[in-house]
Amino acid sequence: MRGLGVLILAAGAAWGQAIQFESGGLYYQTLTRAGVTIMFAELPVQVREFAVVQVAVSNGSPSSRTVKAEDFKFIRSDGATMAATPASNVVQEFLEKGGRNDVIKLVSTYEMGLYGLGRFRSTNGYEVRRKNMLAEVSGQRLKAAAAASAIAFVTTRLKPSESTDGAIFFPTQGKPIGHGTLRVTMGAEVFEYEVGGEQHPGVLKSRPSSSTTPESR
Repeated sequence: MRGLGVLILAAGAAWGQAIQFESGGLYYQTLTRAGVTIMFAELPVQVREFAVVQVAVSNGSPSSRTVKAEDFKFIRSDGATMAATPASNVVQEFLEKGGRNDVIKLVSTYEMGLYGLGRFRSTNGYEVRRKNMLAEVSGQRLKAAAAASAIAFVTTRLKPSESTDGAIFFPTQGKPIGHGTLRVTMGAEVFEYEVGGEQHPGVLKSRPSSSTTPESR
């Protein structure tokens, strides 16, 4: 990892504010809280019934942290809350209905963003999962499910200095995710990312939970 993660950690500590940047044709928002860096970009593609968000997480804290797709929620501008679809459900959808075009669209768009992050090297993310899964399957639908399984953000326990990446799938009936707030709850920290609106792609902010101690800041 360390390249991009170290730069983000250093910048976050120095500026105490969100960092926004463009890479690989995607617009990313990122913030570090209590040593954990979370960055995301909305992918310009809808696959099956899902809008897809690319996420990368780096653990720069001195302790292990667990992160999972269920930590991510999208709150629409009208107040309605949409939970991320668990990775197992996404894989099942691709296994039952996925086709070659779904695979091409999902993989090419995801890799465009991931490989555009030249300094980011995930220690336990898509590349590792892809190599393990795609080599073991054959058949169109199985390959579609394997691709979804490799890309989907899975529950991961990150040791200090470890990182991961993956796609978060929101059920939007095939429409863009729209305007609202992407909220990530990880332990005592709550990250909030404003998406869309007049300032598109938005302003990133973090709201620490009430249980956050001064030392964690």
